Amino acid sequence: MKAAIILSGCGVKDGSEIHEAVLTMLHLDMIGIQAVCAAPDAEQVQVVNHISGQACGAERRNILRESARIARGSIVALDRLRAADIDALIFPGGFGAARNLCSFADDGPQCSVRPDVERLVLDMLDAGKPLGALCIAPVLLARVLGGRGMAVEVTVGSDPGVAAAIAAMGARHVDCPVDRAVTDVRYRVATSPAYMLASGMHEVYTSAAALVDAVVKLCAG
Repeated sequence: MKAAIILSGCGVKDGSEIHEAVLTMLHLDMIGIQAVCAAPDAEQVQVVNHISGQACGAERRNILRESARIARGSIVALDRLRAADIDALIFPGGFGAARNLCSFADDGPQCSVRPDVERLVLDMLDAGKPLGALCIAPVLLARVLGGRGMAVEVTVGSDPGVAAAIAAMGARHVDCPVDRAVTDVRYRVATSPAYMLASGMHEVYTSAAALVDAVVKLCAG
């Protein structure tokens, strides 16, 4: 079994949340599932200094090259990944998910999703293969599915502002504790809060593990 991890850079403030990505891959490895990392071969929307939290002006970084740091170089460009190549698709959180993969961080419920991300999500849906997302990443699934009249159930924990935005996109938000996952069996989607609620890395692991286990259960039937 293969599960694709879609990365959006390297670092919570402008890319993938590293703990969420790595702990997801750890749990996949612990239960014998191969992780296949992929990311768009495109420029990040912005680069952020992770010490100061300030944008780095004119500095430019490539999403694929930055994501390769997390994947130890074993990564493919997203436009080369096909639903037929994998059994499940998982999105870690981080601002990259809400800014590089979609524009939720800037545009809220009126956001758009990168065409290559949207294409793969829709191909997975058509193939009946499960989707998973952590932290803020469920908003991109809400945009893709909710925008097509599919009232998919997702969670970002208990954030009322993001929950309202998810509803505005045509999806349904379900409050969820950090150590659980919300599973929408109809659309084969699982989501979990991770750092939307987690107070430490151990709670991120329980969230990532709950998500992976829910995705595997969807794969089984």
